[in-house]
Amino acid sequence: MSAEANAAHPVAAKLLRIQEVAAETGLTPRSIRYYEEMGLLAPAARSNGAYRLYDADDLERLRFIRDLRDDAGFSLAEIGQLLEDEQARQRNRERFRATQDAAERRALVADALGVVDRQMSTLRAKRDRLDAMLEAVGERRAHLEAHLGDIDGGREPKHPAEEHR
Repeated sequence: MSAEANAAHPVAAKLLRIQEVAAETGLTPRSIRYYEEMGLLAPAARSNGAYRLYDADDLERLRFIRDLRDDAGFSLAEIGQLLEDEQARQRNRERFRATQDAAERRALVADALGVVDRQMSTLRAKRDRLDAMLEAVGERRAHLEAHLGDIDGGREPKHPAEEHR
């Protein structure tokens, strides 16, 4: 980043230590180091004392990882694949913009379609697992509602062993 860009965007140029990043993202330093070990993150820089230093892009990536893990229930392997796909998509976009060769552009679009198809497959598999979980919970709810119906209807509740006959 140029000096002019740094002056215009002082927050973007600020590098944070791991403790500061942990406080900003709600993650533990141990989790952040683990994500590095797993290849999900690489610190923007190292200080003279070999401290990890992170920039705004690193914070955004960590929040994305956290949200996929916590909110969407993705495994770290799935997150790694989604992050890798996103990097491939960005590389393809840059290469596409840099060339006017029709054959190269066609190959880049074909590759990008493969990346998007893989992302869709990952997301659909997650949705299918969630749909199956919802269905199982719905069946448990219906079972419990049947018990309420038996109770409210005055019938004797069945013994659990009798229900499976």
